Amino acid sequence: MNIGFKEQLKNSYDENAKQRDKANLDTWKQEELHRFLSYIQPVKQIRIVDLGSGTGQQSLYMKKHGLDVTCIDLSSAMVQICLQKGLTAYQMDFYQLAFEDDSFDGIWAMNTLLHVPKGDFVNVLREIQRVMKSGSLFYLGVYGGYNSEGVWEEDSYSPKRFFSFYDEISMKEKVTQVFELLDFRTIHLEGMKLNYQGMILKKN
Repeated sequence: MNIGFKEQLKNSYDENAKQRDKANLDTWKQEELHRFLSYIQPVKQIRIVDLGSGTGQQSLYMKKHGLDVTCIDLSSAMVQICLQKGLTAYQMDFYQLAFEDDSFDGIWAMNTLLHVPKGDFVNVLREIQRVMKSGSLFYLGVYGGYNSEGVWEEDSYSPKRFFSFYDEISMKEKVTQVFELLDFRTIHLEGMKLNYQGMILKKN
């Protein structure tokens, strides 16, 4: 992903930050949060990174359930909304996470890494792995169901956003290059060509 491309993505989410903050947290997303919490809550004093936190709705949910959450997002507008909610938040590029090795007990990333070009995906996974403690868990959720890569020409956002989608076999092949796959769930979303792939991954 080159600098110009990242800047386009940042600008797109900056422009739509207030609108996105008005959206409700869907029931199926709450169920995925609970699934992740059921895996990690036996650990005490859990430090989590919400990777691509957006306006912090999911971070706030995790914070209310006792987690120590750090939000990061490429969009400065998104980060400001997180800060206004009392969340710890930083503008950051997940290609280069400004954290020490082995810093966190878990990572949450819902519909964030679908903006990573396929040629960069494994390297980004390795960077995420770097900041995770041994044995810690990574929730990765993305829209997918078929293989595709490129700018979504029908996107209502401006600038239009880049997306990478994978079928189940291709996604599993990618993630298991870096992590152990503990659980893979496919959620079929009504009225959408895409489905949703929710994974629990482990750093060994």
